[in-house]
Amino acid sequence: MAEGDSVVGPDIRVRLDGNASNKDIGALKAWLERERPLEELVRDGRLRILERPRSDGPPGHMGAGMEILLVLIGAGAQALAGELLTQTRRAVEAWLENHRRVEPGHAPEARVDPVHRDEE
Repeated sequence: MAEGDSVVGPDIRVRLDGNASNKDIGALKAWLERERPLEELVRDGRLRILERPRSDGPPGHMGAGMEILLVLIGAGAQALAGELLTQTRRAVEAWLENHRRVEPGHAPEARVDPVHRDEE
């Protein structure tokens, strides 16, 4: 692989921006853990959903200081990566729609992206 080429791994990163808080990150993580088929993958030990500090925030960055990382585990993880990305995007959109209905103010902005191994 040439220098600068990035390898997409089976991991997915979810970031909330705008007026998002760390409370929103926790609520979204709980939502993802209950969404099928993500819930089934977690229960089977094939997926871990983690909160971790964001690495992209400049000093004084406002908003959520955490992000969510979905990590596929075991054989076949790479094969499931594309489907996991699609399912995660759908689940985040459903959470945002629910957030708009039940929370006052503007909903956070969400980004769901595959993790490139050279970013870690």
